Amino acid sequence: MGYSISMEKSTLIPHLFRTEYSKIVAVLCNKYGYAFLEEAEDIVSDTFLKASSAWISGNPPNPAAWLYKVAQNKALDMFRRKKIFQEKVSPYIKEQSALPQDIDFSEEEILDSQLKMMFVLCNNELPPEAQISLALKILGGFGIEEIAHAFLTSKDTINKRLYRAKQKISSHPPDFELKSPQIQQGIESVLRIIYLLFNEGYFSFSQTQAIRQELCREALRLGLLLTQNPLTNLPQVNALVALMCYHASRLEARAQSLNETTDFEEGHTQPSNPELVQKGDEYMNRAAHGRVLSKYHLEAAIAYWHTQPESEEKWERILQLYNLLLQVEYSPMIALNRTYALAKARSVDQAIKEALKIKLENNHLYFSLLAKLYESKSLKKSIEYLQKGLKLAKNEHDRVYYQKRINALKKEGS
Repeated sequence: MGYSISMEKSTLIPHLFRTEYSKIVAVLCNKYGYAFLEEAEDIVSDTFLKASSAWISGNPPNPAAWLYKVAQNKALDMFRRKKIFQEKVSPYIKEQSALPQDIDFSEEEILDSQLKMMFVLCNNELPPEAQISLALKILGGFGIEEIAHAFLTSKDTINKRLYRAKQKISSHPPDFELKSPQIQQGIESVLRIIYLLFNEGYFSFSQTQAIRQELCREALRLGLLLTQNPLTNLPQVNALVALMCYHASRLEARAQSLNETTDFEEGHTQPSNPELVQKGDEYMNRAAHGRVLSKYHLEAAIAYWHTQPESEEKWERILQLYNLLLQVEYSPMIALNRTYALAKARSVDQAIKEALKIKLENNHLYFSLLAKLYESKSLKKSIEYLQKGLKLAKNEHDRVYYQKRINALKKEGS
């Protein structure tokens, strides 16, 4: 809670909204039940609105504690006024042995509440896009406009998506506790959403920002939250955190390379943040405990080798790991990445033969890879594949890249 008192309100309040919003919503729902998710969000929004006017003359000594106290008072006032308090909240509190009115905002309670909220939002009864949007809104403190921008859709679409999801949670509030059986049932869904969220930031492309680093940071934060509780500090959790650390270590270099190229090799840039590589090693070692071997272990191992200097061993190890990964979970994109490793470890001819079997003809990266593989064999074929990639390009950045490569190869062949 150590925020600088001298920090300007214009900077402090947005920062606190991102860091404290999810904590307060999670604690309120943990105390009063997940049927009150929308009310909890309204209370926290009103709390920050009050802060923006109350702090005009200066910030309080402990801004986070101020927010917790105001939110608590608003929650009690709101529930007292509403008929819903008498009908639902009051019986709930009585069932919980007359819990005291004071709301516990201790670090332990905040962590437990956020973890419970994560499992509630990331459940299989909600579609994946709703789970991700809820996670960003409630756990990450993202605004509607930010979420809409991240997924290249309208604010109206996001509002409707969130409304439907919250209505479903409110009408059928889950009875979730941080107990081993429930965690075992829900952990895969939670990890899948964190994984999708990170990938959305790392691999997807928008019109204005090739790498949405904020999404990557949020996914990593949620993964780290899971490691802080013994019940959720599982091998597959640590493996996913390691995977994200290794990828995040290359974010700056990858973002810089994307200003110039959208080549298939862009995913294999060297790390620009050694500290994150070390963190990845730490969580990879933790993931090695136990007998679990998940897809996250294999992908983390592949990501580790991508942080290492070029060598024959590097690409042979990556190839073998992709072979294992395809056995655990097949996908055309994994097969495509394996083909690139095959070209580096063995031969381009073998890679071309395998790539042509995949037939991932609705993805521009498929044609980007084929164009790269054919560069040393047939400029004509390489250009043909680049032209196919150009037709599938989803943003101006990609289109500029493909046209630039086509022009360069035509000049080389003339």
